Amino acid sequence: MPSSFTPSELVHTVYETAVSRNPGEPEFHQALHEVLESIAPALAEHPEYGEAGILERLVEPERQVLFRVPWTDDNNRVQVNRGFRVQFNSALGPYKGGLRFHPTVNLSIMKFLGFEQIFKNALTAQGIGGAKGGSDFDPHGKSEAEIMRFCQSFMNELYRHLGEHTDVPAGDIGVGAREIGYLFGQYRKITNRHESGMFTGKGTGWGGAEVRTEATGYGAVFFTEEMLAMKGASIDGKTAIVSGSGNVATYAIEKVHQLGGRAITASDSSGYIVDEKGVDLELLKQIKEVERLRISEYAERRPSARFISGGSVWDVPGQIALPSATQNELTLADAKALIKNGVEAVAEGANMPCFPDAVHAFQQSDVLFGPGKAANAGGVATSALEMSQNASRQRWSFSDSEDRLHHIMRGVHSAAYEAAEKYGRPGDYVVGANTAAFVKVADAMLAQGVI
Repeated sequence: MPSSFTPSELVHTVYETAVSRNPGEPEFHQALHEVLESIAPALAEHPEYGEAGILERLVEPERQVLFRVPWTDDNNRVQVNRGFRVQFNSALGPYKGGLRFHPTVNLSIMKFLGFEQIFKNALTAQGIGGAKGGSDFDPHGKSEAEIMRFCQSFMNELYRHLGEHTDVPAGDIGVGAREIGYLFGQYRKITNRHESGMFTGKGTGWGGAEVRTEATGYGAVFFTEEMLAMKGASIDGKTAIVSGSGNVATYAIEKVHQLGGRAITASDSSGYIVDEKGVDLELLKQIKEVERLRISEYAERRPSARFISGGSVWDVPGQIALPSATQNELTLADAKALIKNGVEAVAEGANMPCFPDAVHAFQQSDVLFGPGKAANAGGVATSALEMSQNASRQRWSFSDSEDRLHHIMRGVHSAAYEAAEKYGRPGDYVVGANTAAFVKVADAMLAQGVI
C-alpha cells in the first residue's frame, strides 16, 4: 500500500477504478462495494496486501469468456443465445461455481456471482477458487430435445475452458440434474474423457454425491441454527418465512421442519403461498420438481393454504427469514416489515438477495444476519465433497455426507464469527465472512507471486 493511502482510501480508489472499468454493471458494483467496505481493518493489519496490489488484482477476473450459442428449436428455426464463464480467482484451487440459465443473465450478474464465489468457496476451506457462468437461455417452456440441443451447443464452446484441475462447474438457477446430464455428456463426447470430477451436481447413479441437491438449503438452515445457538436459542418451535420454491427453498423448508421449526411460505414469480400448518414438502416437490407448475397450484390442492399474487412474502410474520429466490429480492421496506413482526434471524439462501439498506436495517435492529457467502456455502461445499469422491472413486452415504456438510457449515460460522470478533465488529457476520475469506485468498495470492 502506498504510504500516502490509508486502508479506506485504498478501498475507495480500487472501487472507483473498478466501477469506471466496468460501466453499466450494477450487480457487480454492489457486490464489490459490500466486500470492499468491510475489509479495511484487515488491510490495516496487513499492509503487505496493499503493497502487493492484492485488491487491484482481486477485483479483476483472471479470465472472462463470452461466446455465441446457436441451436435449432423444434420448428427447425435457428436460435442464438449468449454464453458466459467468468473465471475470477484460482489462488486456492480450480475455479468452482455454477452455471445459470435464465433470461436475466448478463455479464454484470456473472461477475457479481463469480466475485461472491471467491469468498464463499474460501470460507468452506475446501481448496477451490471462484467462478460463475451461464446463459440468457430460458429452459422454461422448452422441450427436452430443445434443452438437450442447447446444452450441447453451449458445451461445444465451453469445454475448452474446463477440466477437473482447471474449472469445475455445477448447476444454478435453470440448471438441474437434467441439464447437467446433457452438458456432461457432450463434454465426455468431445474430449473422449470421463472426468467425473469436472462437473458436480451429477445424478447419484453416475458420480453424483448424496445431499448435493439438498445442500444449499440445508446449509443455510445449519448456519441459522449456529447463529441462534450463540444467543442460546434454536430453530425448534419457531416459524420460518421462506422465499422461492426451487432446490434452495424446498430443502431449507425440509431442514427447518426436521429441526422442529415450521416453515409456512414458498413463492415464485407469480406470487406466494402461506400454509399455517407448515408447507407440505411432498406436495411442493410434486408441483415444482415433477409437474413444473406455478406455486398457485399448491393452494388449489391444499385446503390450509392460500395464494397471494400481490404484496410481498416478507409481510408474513415469522421469527426466521430465509430469502432463497434470487438477488435483490428483499428491500428496505421488506426488512422493516420483518423487524416489526419480530424476526430474530435472517440467512441468505440465495446470492445477495437483500439490498444493502435492508442488511443495515437488520444489523441496526440486532437481528442476526447471515450473508449469502457464508449462509449458502453448503452447496459449493458439497460440490467439493463430490469432487473428492470422484477423485478417490468412493461413495459416501446420505447420513455421512450430511454430517460432513454440517461440520463444514459449523466451520464457516466459526470463521465468520471469530473474524468479526478479531476485527472489532462482534456479531457482524458480513464483516466476519468477508475478512476471513479475504485474508485466506490474499495470503495465497501473496505466496504465489504477481500473476
